Amino acid sequence: MIKIIISSIFLLCCISLSAQKPSTIAFYNVENLFDTIDGSNDDAEFLPSAKNAWNSKRYMEKLKHIREVLNTAEKPLIAGFCEIENAEVVRDIYMNQKDFKSYALVHHDSKDARGIDVAMIYDKSKLTLVSDGIIRFVLPGDSLPSSRDILWAKFKHKKELLFVMVNHWPSRRSGTDVSEAKRVKAAECADRFIDSLIKQDQNVKIIFMGDLNDYPSDKAPKIIESKLTPMIIKSSGEFGGTYNYQGKWEIMDHIFVSTGLSTGKIKLVPSSGKIYSPAFLLDKYKGNIVPFRTYGGANYLGGYSDHLPVSISISLK
Repeated sequence: MIKIIISSIFLLCCISLSAQKPSTIAFYNVENLFDTIDGSNDDAEFLPSAKNAWNSKRYMEKLKHIREVLNTAEKPLIAGFCEIENAEVVRDIYMNQKDFKSYALVHHDSKDARGIDVAMIYDKSKLTLVSDGIIRFVLPGDSLPSSRDILWAKFKHKKELLFVMVNHWPSRRSGTDVSEAKRVKAAECADRFIDSLIKQDQNVKIIFMGDLNDYPSDKAPKIIESKLTPMIIKSSGEFGGTYNYQGKWEIMDHIFVSTGLSTGKIKLVPSSGKIYSPAFLLDKYKGNIVPFRTYGGANYLGGYSDHLPVSISISLK
């Protein structure tokens, strides 16, 4: 009888500890996740006949790599992605996969010329999707939208709401100074959305994530920091960054949170910001440790991405 009681207590303790295990919220720039089909967008470089020789075998390997990253991040409650071509490539990550059968997708087509979008997947067994949408904006000098939209979703857990935003701000390709105004425009549009949520509820729970193509000290991320708290800092990872440019690591992939996540049923785990850098995500180039990317120019390397994934942890009560 005593043994039965002890066993029961042990089992209840295990169940309790399991229920209290934090959930991961992750973001990953997956580096050009294109399918092999010629679409209406500018995807010519990622076709079997192109110089990149992007074929089904390589595509399937890429999907396998992303699943490996998700498993390393303990199958996130929510995972945001950027550099995805369309909804189907994201579905191909988790559809018909036993380990990921509880996931569902949030995605909207953007006006980006290459068809590059952002998306998120979430565990529908733990969260209910209430609504979702996009923040679309026109870049300085343009007359029509031409960049990636900011994707947002409103989730519900029990009686509490959680807003999640996924971003992929304009690149630095035309030069950092020249292109900065474009990222500031994206930041200002995101900031207005955040401000509207805070005005409705001072304790609103917001998670803002994305590849901002800017460093924490730059002007555009500072606009977001005026409302939300940055969770990815140099001490979040082994190398102090998520992206390596000319041998130097910098943070380009960010997660910010609102103060509303400090209490309640959906609660942030303090100081949980993390940059993932397991050995399989790393490579060496000219003597420097760098992310193990899929391509180096037109050379197929068979790696994962030119960015490292980031995450935070939250508890669901």
